[in-house]
Amino acid sequence: MELFGIRFQIIPYICFVIQRSAKDKLLNIASKFKAVAVTGARQSGKTTLIKKVFKNKAYLSLENPDNRHFALEDPRGFLASYPKGAILDEVQRTPLLFSYLQEILDNSKEKGLFILSGSNNFLLQQSISQTLAGRVGYLNLLPFSITELRKGKMLPSADDALMLKGFYPPVYDQKIPPQDWCPNYIRTYIEKDVRQIKNITDLIIFERFMRLLAGRTGQELNSSALSVEAGVDVKTIQSWIGILESSFIIYLLKPHHKNYNKTLVKRPKVYFYDTALVCSLLGIHTAKQLSTYPTRGAIFETMVIAELVKKRTNKGLPVNLFYWRDKTGHEIDLIIDDGGSLLPVEIKSGKTINSEFFKNIDYWTNLSGVQKSVLLYGGEQSQKRSNGTEIFNWRKLISKDL
Repeated sequence: MELFGIRFQIIPYICFVIQRSAKDKLLNIASKFKAVAVTGARQSGKTTLIKKVFKNKAYLSLENPDNRHFALEDPRGFLASYPKGAILDEVQRTPLLFSYLQEILDNSKEKGLFILSGSNNFLLQQSISQTLAGRVGYLNLLPFSITELRKGKMLPSADDALMLKGFYPPVYDQKIPPQDWCPNYIRTYIEKDVRQIKNITDLIIFERFMRLLAGRTGQELNSSALSVEAGVDVKTIQSWIGILESSFIIYLLKPHHKNYNKTLVKRPKVYFYDTALVCSLLGIHTAKQLSTYPTRGAIFETMVIAELVKKRTNKGLPVNLFYWRDKTGHEIDLIIDDGGSLLPVEIKSGKTINSEFFKNIDYWTNLSGVQKSVLLYGGEQSQKRSNGTEIFNWRKLISKDL
C-alpha cells in the first residue's frame, strides 16, 4: 500500500484460537449447579473460556474500582442489577457479596445463574466454603495441554523447546517469549497472590524457597531439608507448600498405599504444573542449556505428570494418580489406580530404549502380580514386550486411555 508517496507493507494479523478441552465439562457443571466457580492458575485462560462459553451473560470484573465499590457499598443493589445472572470475575475482592449471593441462589431454581472466578484461588475457595458450600460446582482450569496445542497447530516439535516454552496461554496467543514472561509472572504471583494470602514480610525469602523447590521437582517433598536451606521453620515451609498447591503452581503426587509387605515411603512427590516456570526459576533460558541440565529427566517427568493430571482435570474426573516407592529404593514413577485396577507407568526422557528402563517395572509387577505396564519415553519407536509392557512416545498418551 502506498500513502503520500510512502510505501507500507501490510502484515496480516492471524488470530490463534485454541479450543479448550474443559469447555464441555464447564457446560455440564453449569447445567447442574446454580453457580459455577472456575478456578486455576493465574493466567491459565479462565476469563477467556468463561466469556466465550457464557457470551450472553453480563461480564463484570471486581478488579474494576467502580464495580468493586458498588458491590461493597450496596451488594444487594449490585446483584439485583443482574436478574439473569452474570459472570463475576475477581470476585474474591468482594467477600461481602457471597452472603447476598447465597440468598439469591437459595431463592432461584435457575441453573448456571452466576459464574464465579478469580486469580486468587485460596481466597475464592475460602469465601465459597464459608457461605456457598453445596451450591457451587467447581471446574479447575489448568494451562494448555498438548492436545489443545496440537489441535491449535502450536505444539513445538522438540521436547526441550516445549519444556522451555511451557503451556501458559500468554506465551502462545500473545507470543511473549517465556524468558520474558515467566519472571514477570512469578513476580506478580508473589506480590499479589502470596501477599494477600499470608502476611509474608520478606518476599525475597519466599522467591528463594520457590527456586529451591524448582530444583526438587519430581522428588520427594522433604520439608525439613527445605527448612534448613530456606532458613525458615518447618511449619512455615508447610504453609508455603499449601499456598503453592492451592494456587495451582505445584502438584503433590501422593504415594500409593499398597505395600506388598514392604515398608513404603509416605511423603508425596512435588511437581510443578508448568515446566517453563521450573526452567525460569532454575535460570535455564535456552534449549541447549536444558538438554545438558543435570535434572533434565526430572523436568521431563514433571511435564508428563502434569499432562496426565490435565487429562483427568479437563474431563472433570478425580485425579487417580500415585507413585510407589519402598525403603530399598525401588520406585514406580506413576501408578494409575482405576477403582483398584492398577497400571504402573515408568517415565524416561531418553530417546533410546535400554534394559535399565524395565528394572523397576519388572520388580513391581513380580511383586504385585499385575501383568500390564506402560513405558513413556522421549523416543519415537512403539513396542509391546513379552513381559506385558507397552512402550510408546510420551506424546501419544493423548490418544491412550490411561
